[in-house]
Amino acid sequence: MRKQAATRQSDVLKVLKGNDKPMTAYAILDHMKQAEPDLAAPTVYRTLAALTDQGRAHKLESIKAFVPCRCDHEASVPVLAICADCGTVEEHDGTTLLPHLTEIAEHSDFNATRHIVELHGQCRDCAA
Repeated sequence: MRKQAATRQSDVLKVLKGNDKPMTAYAILDHMKQAEPDLAAPTVYRTLAALTDQGRAHKLESIKAFVPCRCDHEASVPVLAICADCGTVEEHDGTTLLPHLTEIAEHSDFNATRHIVELHGQCRDCAA
């Protein structure tokens, strides 16, 4: 039985929200295969693409993993602080960065279709 796209998206978001660390597409697939043994990787990748396009999830480009969106930032820039030690990801609203990023892109005649900023380092708990 094929699930509707909205149901599949809800299932993937539930898996992402149930984890406090970023998840790769294959980790999501492994988790979901417990209930759906025939689930295939392309289905998970398509669902993640839709969720990131909708802004309901973020792809951490540098580590090829995903986290659920935890902010309301329709017209802003998500700033994701990734702890190298424990793997937690904090999401911040980078609205004030948008004019600067737009200026940088325009200066290069670059047409930016999305903005995401990743910061790597140590979280407060790991740095203590």
